[in-house]
Amino acid sequence: MTRRHHLAAALAAGLTLLAACTGGSTAAVSSAGGRSATSVSGASGAPASSGPASSPSSSSSPSASPTTSPTTSPPAAPPAGGGNPGAVPGVPTDEQRVADAIAGVDALAQDVFDRSGLPGMAVAVVHGGETVFAQGYGVRRVGSPETVDADTVFQMASLSKPVGATVVAKEVGDGTVTWDTPVADHLPGFTLSDPTVTAQVTIADMYSHRSGLPNHAGDDLEDLGYDQQQILDRLRYLPLNPFRAVYNYTNYGLTAAGVAVADAAGTDWSTLSQRDVYGPLGMDDTSSDYATFAAAPNHAAGHVKVDGQYAAAWLRDPDGQSPAGGLSSTVNDFATWMTMVLAGGKTADGTQLIDGAALRAALTPTMRAADGSPVPQTIDARTGFYGHGFGVSSDASGRVRLSHSGAFGAGAGTSFLLIPNLDLGIVVLTNAAAEGSAEAIVNEFADAAELGAPQQDWYTLFHDALAGVTAPQGELVGQTPPADPAPAAANSTYVGTYQSDYFGPATVSEVDGGLVLTAGPRGDTFPLTHWDGSTFTLEPVGDRKADTPAGENVADGSISQVTFTPAGDTAGSVTVEAWDKEGLGTFTR
Repeated sequence: MTRRHHLAAALAAGLTLLAACTGGSTAAVSSAGGRSATSVSGASGAPASSGPASSPSSSSSPSASPTTSPTTSPPAAPPAGGGNPGAVPGVPTDEQRVADAIAGVDALAQDVFDRSGLPGMAVAVVHGGETVFAQGYGVRRVGSPETVDADTVFQMASLSKPVGATVVAKEVGDGTVTWDTPVADHLPGFTLSDPTVTAQVTIADMYSHRSGLPNHAGDDLEDLGYDQQQILDRLRYLPLNPFRAVYNYTNYGLTAAGVAVADAAGTDWSTLSQRDVYGPLGMDDTSSDYATFAAAPNHAAGHVKVDGQYAAAWLRDPDGQSPAGGLSSTVNDFATWMTMVLAGGKTADGTQLIDGAALRAALTPTMRAADGSPVPQTIDARTGFYGHGFGVSSDASGRVRLSHSGAFGAGAGTSFLLIPNLDLGIVVLTNAAAEGSAEAIVNEFADAAELGAPQQDWYTLFHDALAGVTAPQGELVGQTPPADPAPAAANSTYVGTYQSDYFGPATVSEVDGGLVLTAGPRGDTFPLTHWDGSTFTLEPVGDRKADTPAGENVADGSISQVTFTPAGDTAGSVTVEAWDKEGLGTFTR
């Protein structure tokens, strides 16, 4: 699994594997730390209907009487949820619990922030159609005094997917496309390895990760410097899993769908998102292009651990996969978006911005959110699902929730959760590689709102679960080099250019008596170190710099085998372990 989306793949459905949450009420809260206070009272906690209200049918038999006799009990009141049993939670709403959760979110956030040692973080809560809490913590960049506030712009990583799904829903409602429009109808040259799938795969298929493309298809090409068009063109070389039968989380599959929608609308993705959603909602600090994020005066730098301390060590430019990961925003802006979703696509003044049916389609469970669609290990756990860009699940109280998490290895950890039944939502943004804080706050807040207290130590749970995000990759990691390795052949045996349809050319050159492999359109160089015989190693992270965007799908300390296959006096092929996840890492001379 790639480093960057270790979190997103595990929790793509919005923490469905590990969560329990809910709530809904009114509160008067104030933001601390000298930031503007928000006071809310009398907010509605009315449940949102998850579908048409369906009452039990009345009997029309002749014995039915329109009146009630004095000895007969009066008819029972209709159940909560407008008569729809599926909308009735198992744990009744306690308005005071929700009020207390909102009032306590500052202390909760501060506690997790202190435990984590994160550089910076921002949190917002919406309820009853309003933002009832929005506040920042810490600093935008380690070593600088500028603090995070509710208008600090963060990279959102995979929170781009649900926001982007609402952009698509807007175009569906406007009649530009439908969710069932084939991607190939509006994306010239789009091709997958199976012509039948190429013709049939739809926007909805890509947004629900059921196209058959393998896990994180194309991310490895992005690491090597290929641009969006080059990556979409090379998806044709990837093997496919069974169509609409296997869930595999893919950024570039979803990106293909987003670009197709933008093409159908006659513009690019960033412009379409601004026109359809960000502009109408007044999300003035939100964009879907890296240049706008980087130019924002009040933006948070990404951080990673370097020798145990957080540092703004390198940059992440996600423009290539903008529909899937290119969003940047603030908690204030994102809160406005959450309120719109909870209101069924309506703005604060009641205007129907996004067609309700098109939005509900995105919020409908489509695939079980388990990468590779394995058989569940147990039958006693709730199952999480994925809609079109949204995680969709039911929680411990029997309420539906909508959610997603996001992560950049270069320094972003994000999470949001909506509970429509309670008209309640929370978003947490951090400026460091995902380590569990965002998910912990989301879940502990939901526990408090629904059940009155945390049900477990969410921070420890998520922090431990996400430890693998920074774990080095490769079979030789931790192994001691052979004490008496077989000698390599002469350098001339290996020097030359090798070709892969998917990865393009890889050139092995002799430099100062050693070997260097060069690959990708940027000409990234990877010095080779002899291991044993015709097996060498390279460090697949490449050359990361603090002032230059770089790939991020491989953790520091990773080691990749590079194995040459002799063919006479020269090597006929070379296989790079780090690039061989789908069996495409062999380059032939």
